Amino acid sequence: MINVTKTYLPDKKKYKQYIDEIYASGKITNNGPLLKKLESRLAQYLGVKNIVLVANGTVALEIAYRTLGLKGLAITTPFSFVATTSSLVTNGLLPIFADIDPESLNINPKNIEPLITSNTSAIVATHVFGNACEVEKIAKIANKYDLKVVYDGAHAFDVRYKGQSVLNYGDISTLSFHATKLFHTIEGGALIINDDALVEKARYLINFGIKNQEEIPELGTNAKMNEFEAAMGLCVLDDIQEIKQKRKVVYSRYAKELKDLVVFQKQNENILQNYSYFPIVFESEKQLKRVQEALNKEDIFPRRYFYPSLDTLSYIEPKQHMQISRDISKRILCLPIYSELEEKIQNKIIDILKSSL
Repeated sequence: MINVTKTYLPDKKKYKQYIDEIYASGKITNNGPLLKKLESRLAQYLGVKNIVLVANGTVALEIAYRTLGLKGLAITTPFSFVATTSSLVTNGLLPIFADIDPESLNINPKNIEPLITSNTSAIVATHVFGNACEVEKIAKIANKYDLKVVYDGAHAFDVRYKGQSVLNYGDISTLSFHATKLFHTIEGGALIINDDALVEKARYLINFGIKNQEEIPELGTNAKMNEFEAAMGLCVLDDIQEIKQKRKVVYSRYAKELKDLVVFQKQNENILQNYSYFPIVFESEKQLKRVQEALNKEDIFPRRYFYPSLDTLSYIEPKQHMQISRDISKRILCLPIYSELEEKIQNKIIDILKSSL
């Protein structure tokens, strides 16, 4: 069975060495030595000032909203993983959708400003499939109306924008380190925060709101990453350049063979991408389903990602209709891409696509 992705597992002996360290120290959670080491290494590798590791990418978003004290309305994208929206709702924020650009698949800045009201507190945008948003335009709007900016960077690990990490933009950027991601810690996530005062606040919010032994200044939660996950992250980080290079080979082969058959996501011209996904857009949903069925018959399972458009979620009020997002979500498919995907399997996927189209 060939799925849309496959979890990268590093050398077992290397991972066991870290496990032996955990057993020797007896420290398995609560800001242990391996977590501190991983935070330091990731900050250096990514080129960011501060990184706070957490239990998963969804809680990273939730902590971002709490850290910034967001209330009322948040303008966000309808084309993202469901957690981008559900994390707003569970934290008492009302998602107001701004439709996407049909080529970049990111939130269209032109659609943001008309939606801003006196109750709007933030813009929550996603770097879709690691493709950087128009960060300068979004920053200009945010500064004009005194809004906070949170970037869901779940797909944007190691994406460079104009020579630096795209995660440095916005008030807070978040990451997902789920096992399906380019870089993973089994489960996990992170917040990238430039403001040191906000870093301190985020750190006690992820520990039940406990600032020290005598102070619990705010409502917090338990969002800590444990040492076993940090150990996995340290192992995967050692191999990340090789992982990226192998993915680039797979990505480039798809791009070469399918360029005249389907539409590709338009990449921001200022980025160095990370090759974490390979989305393709078909002429119609009918065409997509024909290809999907042909692939499934051969035990190959691409993913309709993202589908459905988030403005169609039953729990979202008021009801909003995002025409472009709904259209794209019905016609987009992410093909299998991972570092260990064999060339013969990829060629089979390409052949099925060509014959189906």
